[in-house]
Amino acid sequence: MRQLRAALVQLSVGDDPAANLPATVGFVREAAARGATLVLTPEVTNLMSSDRAHHAAMRWTEADDPTLAALRAEAARLGIWLSIGSLALKAEDPAERRFVNRSLLIDPQGRIAARYDKIHMFDVTISDREFYRESANCRPGDRAVLAQGPVPMGLTICYDVRFPHLYRRLARAGAQLLTVPAAFNDTTGAAHWDVLLRARAIETGCFVLAAAQCGTHPAPHAPARPPRRSHGHSLAVAPWGEVLADGGTEPGVTIVDLDLTAIADARRRVPAWRHDPVIWGP
Repeated sequence: MRQLRAALVQLSVGDDPAANLPATVGFVREAAARGATLVLTPEVTNLMSSDRAHHAAMRWTEADDPTLAALRAEAARLGIWLSIGSLALKAEDPAERRFVNRSLLIDPQGRIAARYDKIHMFDVTISDREFYRESANCRPGDRAVLAQGPVPMGLTICYDVRFPHLYRRLARAGAQLLTVPAAFNDTTGAAHWDVLLRARAIETGCFVLAAAQCGTHPAPHAPARPPRRSHGHSLAVAPWGEVLADGGTEPGVTIVDLDLTAIADARRRVPAWRHDPVIWGP
């Protein structure tokens, strides 16, 4: 395969998964109608809520999640690869009260081809008034995942992008495309989003596809809490570091055609991705 048409689906989900699903399905259908054979959605495609009790009440296990079931059926109906950037899911262990932030790759038959639980938790203090403690409510994963999709794909999520060793290992394991679905906030997104994504592409000689959440997220079940905002700007980055597509700040579909020969070309020109075997191992 020398060419791959991909689509980045940009969303602004709220705290009701049933209300979020129709827009997601509509964008996936639009992407397929425009010729995309790989469609990617952002982090927490099903649910975003700052109210922990409401968030917990809205979560399902992977086996029972209605959003996952609907998107698997849609992938099979359309005959596409679908990278569900992540879903907020109830852990399979009933004793675990935290949720799992899980990325799922769906094949054209609607089967789960791979799953990845976010490793790095967004525990940061940006200012006195803006801080996040993802680990308090989310159970971290413990392994990197290389998925066999239309091309070998390294699955990551959002804050993972700040840890280059993860991407280096995925590239050395055979990844040609790296997914970074995200819900970057406005502050860090404006400062770091495009720089980090371009760096991960340049360092690995991989395409980077990052579908993002955008705008102010509807929160009818937590009206007293400050609304969350996300940066948007879903990006597709080439292995040489060029930004191929930018999804802007509104929900929608961004189509990008990937010339897969660019991977070998970038790695031939600057083969840095394989110059550190002593440090990182195979």
